[in-house]
Amino acid sequence: MDLSFTLRNKSLETAIGVASGTFGYGSEYEKLVDLSKIGAIFTKTVTLNKREGNDFPRIVETPSGMLNAIGLANVGIESFISQKLPMLQKMPCETICNIAGFSMEEYQEVLQKLEDSEAANFLWGYEINISCPNVCHGGLAFGVDVKAVETLTKALRQRTEKPLIIKLTPNVTDISEIAKAAEANGADALTCINTFVGMLIDIRKKIPVLANKTGGLSGPAILPLGIAAAYKVCRAVSIPVIGLGGISRWEDAIQYFMAGAKMIQVGTATFVDPSAPEKILLGVKKYCSENNYSKLSDLKID
Repeated sequence: MDLSFTLRNKSLETAIGVASGTFGYGSEYEKLVDLSKIGAIFTKTVTLNKREGNDFPRIVETPSGMLNAIGLANVGIESFISQKLPMLQKMPCETICNIAGFSMEEYQEVLQKLEDSEAANFLWGYEINISCPNVCHGGLAFGVDVKAVETLTKALRQRTEKPLIIKLTPNVTDISEIAKAAEANGADALTCINTFVGMLIDIRKKIPVLANKTGGLSGPAILPLGIAAAYKVCRAVSIPVIGLGGISRWEDAIQYFMAGAKMIQVGTATFVDPSAPEKILLGVKKYCSENNYSKLSDLKID
């Protein structure tokens, strides 16, 4: 049974990864799960400079999910290269580095520093978080502007031969237009989707629950929305789509594969059950075997 995933002549043994921001740098989970059963760790986002993130509280549970407004807290690219990469290189699965920036130049500088670092040679590829605000253009997120996505993808494509994955935001009018812009300018694959903007209000304190007021909604609550977005994007582009959003059971993963995704990421579910990715893998294998599917692409429906 072929459960692999391939981009630019590079392959992952298993088309099940763990999502950026939910699995730290891998070491946090290595004593809890068998990392060799995971196709790839999509790292916690790295930015040019160290970030402390937003004020607390910045995580809250919601019905069937959670809201987070972490604010891309991370160690910054220099510490990531010197401290985190050596640790990640020892992991028994591949590493895909998630990158963010607050200007075109920041994205390019972070990627270039990784490309120039010998310590980063082992990286399988890059996932680009385009949900960040572009501080040079009024704070509008890169991922909601077709022209910004075109320019950013093209610029990053010119700086690496490694697989380049653009992570799409669902907070747009037409996600397929953003997807096509990324494809046309050199993206090898698309992650679909990042979190939805959400908010909760404490009716006793009469203030938003999160210090940041709004946050990103993830978890089972967004599963139908994620599947619908993946289904739409898969039919708008010819490059592979990586399904993400609300996956907590193997049945959820099967739905993404049926929608057309070639790979999936498990995110919020790992907070509840760190072994969720392995259980999902076993379930997918069993389903494919019982239904005589030899490869994941056979699952796609019309």
